[in-house]
Amino acid sequence: MTERGWGRSFEDPIRVGDRVLVTLLDAGEYITALPKKEHAAPEWQAAMEALILVAEGGGPTMFARIGVMCALNRHYVHEFNPKGKQPHWGRRKLKRDQ
Repeated sequence: MTERGWGRSFEDPIRVGDRVLVTLLDAGEYITALPKKEHAAPEWQAAMEALILVAEGGGPTMFARIGVMCALNRHYVHEFNPKGKQPHWGRRKLKRDQ
C-alpha cells in the first residue's frame, strides 16, 4: 500500500524563487499563503485539489507536482515557430525524372 499523508516528499523539489517546496505540506502552505485574488485562480484551486487527493488518497506525488508546476507557469505563453521542421516533399527527385 502506498504511503499517505502531508509529509510525503516530491521526487524533485519545486523551486519558487529562493524557496524550495520539498513536501506536500510545504506546497499546501505556499498556496494558502498566496494573496486571496491569486489563490482563487482556477489553476491554484486545481493544484490544491491535486495536493489533497495525493495526501489523503495516497496517489503518486507526481500528480501534485504537475498541478503546482502548471499553476506556477500559468502565465507562460508558448511561442509558435512557423519556421520549424520543413516538409520533405518536393525536394527529392526520382532517378527516372533526372
